[in-house]
Formats: sequence, structure tokens, C-alpha cells
Amino acid sequence: MPLDATSVHVGQELPPLVKGPITREMLREYGPAAGDPNPIHVDDEFAKNAGYPGVFAHGMLSMGFLGEFLVNAAGVGNVRKFRARFAKLTWPGDVVTCKGTVTAVRDEDSVRVVDCEIWTETQTGERKVVGSATLALPR
Repeated sequence: MPLDATSVHVGQELPPLVKGPITREMLREYGPAAGDPNPIHVDDEFAKNAGYPGVFAHGMLSMGFLGEFLVNAAGVGNVRKFRARFAKLTWPGDVVTCKGTVTAVRDEDSVRVVDCEIWTETQTGERKVVGSATLALPR
């Protein structure tokens, strides 16, 4: 359910979005769809030769989850800005939960502008992707 422009407030949590668990099949399908052919996401031997314990999820997969999360929170066409950085790797088997907290609310013209801190975390509570977003809620 999208945020309500009349009641949104600083400190409010955005409705979480849970994705996963991440599977190897998801990684095999996501790479070509995203134009990312890097074998580090689908070939264990390649990933191990690069110094990792095995394959890991594309960072942009988690960014896509966050994008869906923001659209769910604000409605289609209401995400003004969205930035994030990859803090830690997401592994097959991880359940990814997208979360966010409202950090500022202000009025501009006919919209209520809402700034948020956003992140993904796994089932252990470890944050993997962290960032911020600005939403424009029609009043």
C-alpha cells in the first residue's frame, strides 16, 4: 500500500518488500536480461578463481528489488531520485528484504516530497545495499 501524503512523517518505516531466497536460476536468468554476461554470477569455478567462495548475485538485481520497493511505497511515477551503493555481496540462498525510513518531509507545489534512507538486508540482518531516495507523493 503506497504511503499516504496526508500522514507521512519523519521516522515512518516504508512497507518492507521481501524477495528470495536468491537462487542460481535467478542469477542465470537475470544476467542476460540485464545485459550482464559476467560469469562470476553463474560459474562457481570462475568465481573461485577470482577469489570468492562461489557465485554471488548481481548488484543490480538488488537495485531492481529496491526500485520495486520504492514504486510500491510511492506509486508509479512518483520516485524522483534513487541512489545506492553496494556494501556487501548477496549470495545464493539469501532472502533479501528491502526496507526504508522517512528522513524528511516537505511540500513543493502540489506534492509532498519525502526523503528516505533505504537498504536491503538479508535474513541475518546484514545490510547489503544502502542508499537514499526522494519520493513525490501527490496531495
